Amino acid sequence: MDDKGQITIDYLISITIFLFAVVFVFNYTSGIFTPFQSSSDEVTLIADRVSTKVVEKWISEKDEATPNLVNKTATSNFFTELNANYDGTIDSLGMNGSYMRYDLNVTLQNNSGIMNSAGKNMPAGVNIGQTKRIILSKDSASGNDEVQIISFRVW
Repeated sequence: MDDKGQITIDYLISITIFLFAVVFVFNYTSGIFTPFQSSSDEVTLIADRVSTKVVEKWISEKDEATPNLVNKTATSNFFTELNANYDGTIDSLGMNGSYMRYDLNVTLQNNSGIMNSAGKNMPAGVNIGQTKRIILSKDSASGNDEVQIISFRVW
């Protein structure tokens, strides 16, 4: 019996090939998901902050029992103001800093399609952060409620 403790060359080659295979699999699988990653975390956070400010403070019905209940007149006024005074609205939302300026597009839709849209047109090839909120729109004149989706896109 041989008790020198030497590793045979076959065992050494097989372990080396196995380790190269494991490294290759890890490198390959991490590359599969690269096209689905985005560096739009910053603009997504800004879109979320803007959506919270607009929905909960500016166009809200101020009813704490029903979250995301918005006033239809206030919503219409917001879209009109965003189109008429875009720069002023961007400034009041805190999207115009000394180093960076962000642009905004807001879209309101219901189950039949787009109801209203305001802001700048979205450019191609840039990171766009988006936040969608499901809101309940209340018409103060008739008292009717409608479920809508409001989308905030920031770039």
